Amino acid sequence: MSKEKKKKNEYFGTFLEKEILTANRYDGDADEKEGEEKEGRRYEDAGIDDRILRAVKELGFEHMTPIQEQAIPLFMTGRDIIGQAQTGTGKTAAFGIPILQKIDPENRALQAVILCPTRELAMQAADELRKFAKYMNGIKVLPVYGGQEIYKQIKNLKTGVQIVVGTPGRVMDHMRRHTLKMDQVHTVVLDEADEMLNMGFREDIETILKEMPEKRQTGLFSATMPKPILDITKTYQKDAAYVKMTPKEVTIPLIKQAYYQVRKQDKEEVLCRLIDYYTPGRALIFCNTKRMVDELTEHLKGRGYEVEGLHGDLTQGQRDTVMNLFRSGRTNILIATDVAARGIDVSDVEAVYNFDVPEDIEYYVHRIGRTGRAGKTGRSFTLVVGREAYKIRDIERICHTKIKERKVPSAADITARKAEKILKEATAVIENEDISRATEYILDAVALGQYSATQIAAAFMKMKLGDEIEDIRAEKFFFEKKPFQGKGGRSDGRNGRFGGKGGQNDGGKHKGGDRSRSGYGKKPGGRTGDKNKSGYGDKSNSRNEKGGFSTKGEKNRDKGRFANGKPKDVRRDGSPVYRRESDFEPRYGGLRIKTKFD
Repeated sequence: MSKEKKKKNEYFGTFLEKEILTANRYDGDADEKEGEEKEGRRYEDAGIDDRILRAVKELGFEHMTPIQEQAIPLFMTGRDIIGQAQTGTGKTAAFGIPILQKIDPENRALQAVILCPTRELAMQAADELRKFAKYMNGIKVLPVYGGQEIYKQIKNLKTGVQIVVGTPGRVMDHMRRHTLKMDQVHTVVLDEADEMLNMGFREDIETILKEMPEKRQTGLFSATMPKPILDITKTYQKDAAYVKMTPKEVTIPLIKQAYYQVRKQDKEEVLCRLIDYYTPGRALIFCNTKRMVDELTEHLKGRGYEVEGLHGDLTQGQRDTVMNLFRSGRTNILIATDVAARGIDVSDVEAVYNFDVPEDIEYYVHRIGRTGRAGKTGRSFTLVVGREAYKIRDIERICHTKIKERKVPSAADITARKAEKILKEATAVIENEDISRATEYILDAVALGQYSATQIAAAFMKMKLGDEIEDIRAEKFFFEKKPFQGKGGRSDGRNGRFGGKGGQNDGGKHKGGDRSRSGYGKKPGGRTGDKNKSGYGDKSNSRNEKGGFSTKGEKNRDKGRFANGKPKDVRRDGSPVYRRESDFEPRYGGLRIKTKFD
């Protein structure tokens, strides 16, 4: 890990430790404690315009979120704001309501600019502002972003727009074309500032801010506050008020987190089993690359899943189509990259699958935060390959959470789970519906004496399950095979290096055998015992023809001949004897693998 990345993770860890309550910090009394907490301030007590209040009430909001309670009064006074808050905490209303209150509907000039990292976030923020401005006649909000024809945006800008919500690149494009005039702008907001910097927009942001009138109000909202963000605040903000969340104010709801250690070639199979076993109504799958999104989408579609992919290479029309399918429920699984998913705001996501372990720890928090919203519980599943396990330890340490290792469900487990679900549905029908006519049909069939009621019920169960009962695969994937375990090693004549004591036929140490048979405790060249039995030869000198140890006793003897990696002995020809790591540690594909499974 580079020093820069390590420093970033350490900073993020400090931030999480001090500022937020992360996933799985939960106890049985959480619901009671939640009920005892004081509700936030009411919107009507903040001096907000009646027209905005009317729209807010129609949206079902009565009390402010913590970030809104702190930021709205300060923003309405015209003071610069630095807001530290996570996604989904009501940031858009925190700056959107004060902006709307300051807009002059009679003036058709541009008065406020909001910068967002992605087009999805820009569209989402613009949509929320329009909802808040529903009863404010004359106010026009326009999102501008790449992927949409710029001439349509220019046409809308010419009609007069007071608020522009856009990505830095497209805003810069309009500035170069002189279709955005900043001379009357009084408010600028940087939303998700840390993400914009991560995407390389720092120069664009600074160029845009330099073009703004010197006398203006600037708001900056970010989940984290790394040094580049602080540099921007020092340069482009004046006497900024710093509002942040306390541990009780930002919480990730109860999310059951788990990870699975798998081989790379088994990841698709494991993912499908987890989907089949838990059957989430709506799920998000995260990949680290666009290519992986495309490949996994094609693979899952080939296996019959209703799934769509989302990443930055899609056209705006394609992205809109994908999101409409996902929001409407016609597609219940969405595969996305971290950046593409920033603008996704769907409240009923039941599960998040990390097909790839995120590169940055903060992405993990953003990912799993997509589930478990609106007071509902959620699940997160992470697939770990080889040495990626250390990333799980880092996440646990930095986020102060516990991610449990789980066993991949077998095909039999999945079928049993589906059968259980069918029985529950049948029970609900029995308890809530009239089944008298159906009962008569069954009794008539039983009366014929050919089949019992149990056989008929079993037939219906099989019809419901399809061919799944017979489709439980005979071959087993790597993650289903029994680990190297217990007594007895390999049966090919080599020692049982993965297990405990080997039997005589397994190549392990002879039980009850004398030490002379294995050369135990003897010096090289001075061994006793039958060489044919001990496997010690002048040429091989404790190793067999394949280069491995002949017996477990020999391996243990040679392990004791080294200290601090240096040879304590030499072969008869004078060459040093070094320990080979591969003799003692099982390896797979060049990487160490686990040899013990829960």
